[in-house]
This record gives sequence, structure tokens and C-alpha cells, in this order.
Amino acid sequence: MTGAPASSPQQPNHGGLANVLAFDFGTRRIGVAVGEPLLGSARPLTTIDAEDNDTRFASIARLINEWQPQQLVVGLPLTLEGEEHEMTQRCRRFSKQLQGRFRLPVALVDERLSSIEAESRLTSQGANWKQRKQSVDAEAAATILHDYFEAIKNQRP
Repeated sequence: MTGAPASSPQQPNHGGLANVLAFDFGTRRIGVAVGEPLLGSARPLTTIDAEDNDTRFASIARLINEWQPQQLVVGLPLTLEGEEHEMTQRCRRFSKQLQGRFRLPVALVDERLSSIEAESRLTSQGANWKQRKQSVDAEAAATILHDYFEAIKNQRP
């Protein structure tokens, strides 16, 4: 994983910047981050704390309406050896649902160790266990998004 995401302020897409929303999918919570690829900035946005799909996708629809992203990114959980498991398949299904419902391109990004990095960053910022529990999923989504931007940057000639 890479270092901490840039912390430049982001606003809904009223200024024409191409926002990207990233998701750290979980069966209970979904962390959400927002970023701008030209600036390479990513920051935690919110955590959707719901188990039922109707509530989850209604919350996502509100975020998409507000931020007007041009791209969605979903963290893809893999084992440390890079192999798929049950959550990998759930994330793939979630990404297909996002693409089908919102008609936006969805990129899958290896999220190995993103939650551990997010937890470490929150701890170093002085967050107590309760604050970390509430923020770790959105912070992990920001890590995923930052990694996505770094991968794009490294692919450029």
C-alpha cells in the first residue's frame, strides 16, 4: 500500500473536475471516498452502515447525485498470496450492480492491507478505538482510491 492520501479539500462536482467515488465493500458497512484523478487527491467521505441492499443503494445513489462521479472504484479483497475468496466474489457482484444501476465505469483495485493501513493512519492521528471503528472503512476507501490514482499515474508514458 502507499502513503497517506492527499488531503486537499474536495467539493461536489460544480467546478467541472472529474470526481471519482471509491468503495470499500463489506457485508455490514461500505466505506466511501472521493477524489479527483488529475490532482491525485483522495479523501474519506462517509460510511454506509446498512446490511440491506435497498438502503445501501439509496445511499450510493444520493452520493452519485451529489458528487457526479465519472468513474467508480471498488476495492477487491484478495488473500495475501493474491488469490480470490468468498468476499472477492461478493465485491465483484457489488461492482456489477454498481455498473448496472448507475451506468458508470467501475474499476476493481487490489485492496490488500488497505484496512490495516487505514487503521494505522487513524491511530497515528490520535483517533481512539470508537473513532477508528466509525472511520476505518471510509479511510480504507481513500487508500484504495489513492492506490488507483497511483496505478493510473504509473501507466502513463
